[in-house]
Amino acid sequence: MRIAALIQPPHDARRHAQLVEATMQLDGSCHCGAVRFSLNSRTPYPYQLCYCSICRKTAGGGGYAINIMGEAATLEVKGRRHLKVYRARLGATGGGRRSLSSARRHFCGHCGSALWVWDPSWPELVHPFASAIDTPLPKAPERVHLMLGSAASWVPIPTGRKETRFEDYPEQSIEDWHKTHELFETEAKTRPNGSGPDARRPSRRSR
Repeated sequence: MRIAALIQPPHDARRHAQLVEATMQLDGSCHCGAVRFSLNSRTPYPYQLCYCSICRKTAGGGGYAINIMGEAATLEVKGRRHLKVYRARLGATGGGRRSLSSARRHFCGHCGSALWVWDPSWPELVHPFASAIDTPLPKAPERVHLMLGSAASWVPIPTGRKETRFEDYPEQSIEDWHKTHELFETEAKTRPNGSGPDARRPSRRSR
């Protein structure tokens, strides 16, 4: 069942065909199997670790969660009736009221598995949790640790040449990071074993 029609205007069929040709298909599911989904992604590297309190409490057993990014127009869902959506209440600033996050965090209503985040601020994008993806993901050449200002005191934050750290959000989007590292999927390629980010199978981070 296609859920994309519920979260963004109908997409152009030609555009959809182009996305299929240039992206990696990601298949995912919840732990109990009630919800299964797939989507196409040009940015499949799980390099970005978020330590905010929302990610930590809803999806991050290690103190963080990892989101990747895909095209909302290609999101296919089986078991949609089992989905639940959570919108976090954000802390008040300047003495004002607490506000409701625009981000919709989708999870399985049976086992509680965090599945993906969709935000109407960027309707063309969907951010699945790497932990829910069953397709083997490529290993990132480096990692970005963000929202460290909200990290729990017990969480060890790795250091080193390939560990970049930010107190808040970095300015560089997920798409730009992939492009900078020449990892952005721009054309269909097939690896001999049919796996990995170049397998031909039919950015930005939101909160």
